[in-house]
Amino acid sequence: MCHDPLLPPSVAAALTDYRSLRDAHDVRWGEPPLSYVVQAWTTLYLRDDDDFWGTGLRQMAARLPDVPEAELEDHLDQADLGRLVRDAMKGETPIRLPALRLTPDGCAVAAEPRVVLDERPLRTALLLDSSRDKPVTVVVDGTSYVVEPGGARVVEVTGSVSVDGQPVDLSPLVRRVPAAMLRVRAGFPCRWGVTGRNGQGWYPEGAPPKLDGLRRPYFHGDDLVLDVPAEPITVTVTRGMEYDTASVVVTPEAGGETLVELAPSRLYDAAARGWYGGDLHVHLNWMGEEPAAPALAAAAQHGEDLHVLNLVAGNVASERVYDREALEHWAGRDLPWSDAGHLARLGVEYRSDLLGHFTAFGISRPPARYHTGFAGAVDWPPNAVALEELRSLGGLTGYGHPFHFPFTDDDPPDVVLGRARNCSAREIVADAALGLIDTLDVLNHSSISATAAVYRRLIGAGNRLAVTAGTDAVLSFCRRGTASGPPGWERVYARVDGPLTAGSYAEAVRLGRTFATTGPWLELTVNGHGPGDRLDLAPGARVEIEVTSIGPEVTELEIRTADGVLAQGPPGRLAATLEVTEPTYVVAVATGGPHPRAMRGDGAYAHTSPVHLDVGGRPVAREADVRWCLAWLDRLAGLVRRFGVFDSPAQLDDHLRLYDRARAVYTARLP
Repeated sequence: MCHDPLLPPSVAAALTDYRSLRDAHDVRWGEPPLSYVVQAWTTLYLRDDDDFWGTGLRQMAARLPDVPEAELEDHLDQADLGRLVRDAMKGETPIRLPALRLTPDGCAVAAEPRVVLDERPLRTALLLDSSRDKPVTVVVDGTSYVVEPGGARVVEVTGSVSVDGQPVDLSPLVRRVPAAMLRVRAGFPCRWGVTGRNGQGWYPEGAPPKLDGLRRPYFHGDDLVLDVPAEPITVTVTRGMEYDTASVVVTPEAGGETLVELAPSRLYDAAARGWYGGDLHVHLNWMGEEPAAPALAAAAQHGEDLHVLNLVAGNVASERVYDREALEHWAGRDLPWSDAGHLARLGVEYRSDLLGHFTAFGISRPPARYHTGFAGAVDWPPNAVALEELRSLGGLTGYGHPFHFPFTDDDPPDVVLGRARNCSAREIVADAALGLIDTLDVLNHSSISATAAVYRRLIGAGNRLAVTAGTDAVLSFCRRGTASGPPGWERVYARVDGPLTAGSYAEAVRLGRTFATTGPWLELTVNGHGPGDRLDLAPGARVEIEVTSIGPEVTELEIRTADGVLAQGPPGRLAATLEVTEPTYVVAVATGGPHPRAMRGDGAYAHTSPVHLDVGGRPVAREADVRWCLAWLDRLAGLVRRFGVFDSPAQLDDHLRLYDRARAVYTARLP
């Protein structure tokens, strides 16, 4: 009997298990209710810019007035999720989520009708929104739900709703349109979007109904057929950040098939220049609406023309490590859909909510440990121990989604070091000093500005770290903001010598020959040398710096050194001359406002790794940055003493000794 090479028996069995968890527990798959597990359910309905956190914390503050503000997040498992969704939408519920308004005078459906083809059944979410001062029972498809006074619930409806024994007219939910067929063809794999005039997405049979970070429907492939309404629809096609977007409006004929042949044009060809773009943090499965098979990752990688894909096994909030079976089957080997220009591997996301999460790319076999501090387990050993193991397995290691909220870089920030567990990359300051970490995902789904500020402090203090990108895209999610976006919506480009392999790509990243981007091409040279290069100069030497960009979303270029901004200018090309009197570095940054090519609401961004400028053999070790790192270590030691969970004083001492070792490195770099 022949097995599908993309679905070996152990991986198929795991997928069956994941579907059972989804069916029994909803999108959270039965995971313990940590704050981000709670959030996972609400993101079926909320956008990234909806105020989930503020709304939830206000709800908890009202319900638990004696709980300190800094600890409210730890109680979000008690949130009234229906009310949270309603309040976080700020009054937009009828447009984005159909609502049944339960008023003292009766009830009424408020909705933008959903298009349903022919006489096919309706299935939609429905917000039960009460302004009554007494509980009300609503029967949905035969199941009774009690909505508390002033409360709300979200339910799925397919057939009937009744309130107070009276049926509710659901016709406002539906607009029925005759069905047509659409065939889309580009001649090569692409990302497609097919939307109706109300923004509703249409998908081929079997394709998960995905929305990207800007809530746009999409699917991957070529020469695909799908059912659509026989009315004007918009077809768009692109292929990742190296391509533009093409679109056309067509009106398919009821009962017939309409062919749309459409292909995107290239903006730049990175591989032709020896650069390969990768996403180093992508999950097949990590909760979600539709458990994902490896074939979905293959279609996404080729449809995005993503050169390097690191699919990571990792836990959520318990001992279960999702996609561990796939890692155990394929560790150390290219995944079957890899070719000369597309490389996919199974890696790891190692997770500690106390100390930070990091990924490993290119490992030769599974590690012994995947996480610490979950489900009552101790916060031991330090991340450094796992880093040492994963690097011994050949792994390229980097901290992911490092810092979640913007902050200034004047002092080690309270928002990072002020509460127990927030997944921030807290241990990186120690790991970087000890040479245990290779990269930092300056491009991520959290705060790029905060991460970039920390990154420049770290390299200014003398640490060798490459800029990388990891989207944390989750293929099993369909409607979770940036997490349900396509892999590679941010990328790290690395300049590779020779053919693309896991080894050559990892080596290029370790050497710092990188830039990370939401889409723009960004190139930096200093006296003709690029990121990762080191120039040893005499005091007073002058260097010529040039930055170039490609991409319609860029509005400003910036050249930075260890002392701050050296030059700013419009997109395209920026040049400057620098007289070097002290060791420093040079990096380039490109920025732009919100743009369809940037799947972040805060706009476009790109950042290079540094060109290192030594003086008289001395590398950069800026005193202000070194002291900033020392202050961080002091704060981190206090945080671990206060919030860490240990079985013995010796386990705490292992952390403190690590910080002492790092402190000695930084102290030796002071004048």
